[in-house]
Amino acid sequence: MTAPFWSFLRRKKKLRMPPPALLSLFYMALILLGAIFLWLPISHYGDIGPSEALFTATSAVTVTGLALADTGSAFTGFGQAIIAMLIQLGGLGLMTFAVLLLGALGIPVGMPQRLILREDLNQTSLSNLTYIARMILIIALACETVGAALLALIFVPEFGWTGLWQAVFHSVSAFNNAGFALHPDSLSQWVGNPIVNLVIPALFILGGLGFIVVGDIYKTRSWRKLTLHSKLMLVGTAFLIAWGSVMFGLLEWRNPETLGHLSTIDKLWASWFQGVTPRTAGFNTINTGGMHDSTSLLTMTLMLVGGGSTSTAGGIKVTTLFVLLLATVAFFRRQTTLHVFGRSLGVEEVMKVLALTTISMLLVLIGVFVMAIDHDGQFIDIAFEVTSAFGTVGLSRGITGELDGIGRGIIMTIMFVGRVGPLAIGFFLATRSVPKVKYPAGQIYLG
Repeated sequence: MTAPFWSFLRRKKKLRMPPPALLSLFYMALILLGAIFLWLPISHYGDIGPSEALFTATSAVTVTGLALADTGSAFTGFGQAIIAMLIQLGGLGLMTFAVLLLGALGIPVGMPQRLILREDLNQTSLSNLTYIARMILIIALACETVGAALLALIFVPEFGWTGLWQAVFHSVSAFNNAGFALHPDSLSQWVGNPIVNLVIPALFILGGLGFIVVGDIYKTRSWRKLTLHSKLMLVGTAFLIAWGSVMFGLLEWRNPETLGHLSTIDKLWASWFQGVTPRTAGFNTINTGGMHDSTSLLTMTLMLVGGGSTSTAGGIKVTTLFVLLLATVAFFRRQTTLHVFGRSLGVEEVMKVLALTTISMLLVLIGVFVMAIDHDGQFIDIAFEVTSAFGTVGLSRGITGELDGIGRGIIMTIMFVGRVGPLAIGFFLATRSVPKVKYPAGQIYLG
């Protein structure tokens, strides 16, 4: 980072901009810079204009994976490297790299940088931020290195030494839950390959759990000593994976456009993969556009939930869903507090998840409404696309390439909000304000 950049941060108080606003500006700057690089002739084979470059850069930085052109054939090796770099910066957090660079240069991390890093990592405390940043980088590099080595066993024999780059690219894309692939059919060529079906999901499950959870598991190595957040994430993730995989198999088992033409073992592999990938990963091993409407709705639900906090995943987060379910159960049991795993959650936590869920649902509904005005007659495809963009998933029923300028602008906006929006919302949820005036209690009738 240059000196003017950090002098700009030091003038933050004078500008009176809250950390989420500055963080959004940094992500916008990264998107614009990435778009410029992807637009250069050295990055593509001549079919990428300014609009396509901006869309691809937005999708990469927000780790979504929606693409207007096939990444493997439209972009050169240099362009693919730029996309991988944008995925890494966007997935692990722009400020994570900035703070680590400051530490490597021996420059102290000041309060302005810590405030922005706190928002980027979705934390409520300023303590241990540099430790968390280092842990994130170590976990990411370790997982991506192991993943690339295992994927190379498949790609190198098939594609030669260029397969080594494919292994690295797909490992980075998978761990960051980006969904970018170097093949027009994503990973459908390996629908029954055990290594691909185990390594790729393992990467985006680890990335989607959250760095805090992975670090907690490594540190404690005991279920009893895990934090409440880690326990909720592990149980919730296991439940959603099982539910998604089983339901996908049941709904699509005889569909000739998805699982119907596959062998029994390949059907099981594909059901497993498609049950996991909506958790913001974005890869697919079957024709997503051929799914039944019921399966599309199931996938949209999983995309909306997403992964975990402080992770590379998007969505409203697994813990949010399960706190909502626990609150519903507590309401019918006439309980004033929530009890789970020997711990209690108060009303404040419930109010936070209600606010986050309400805002997220409104954003998705508004996005679908505006898109439907411009693309009438494609409702299920539009709803799927918007939900995928908000959850930063990258799955599509095939209409991404058909979007006009207005549609592209809407999807880019939703992708950006889906990635940066929850961070900004978290800032306001973490900010407490004591009311100066109190009013007498009133009553309204519900239900």
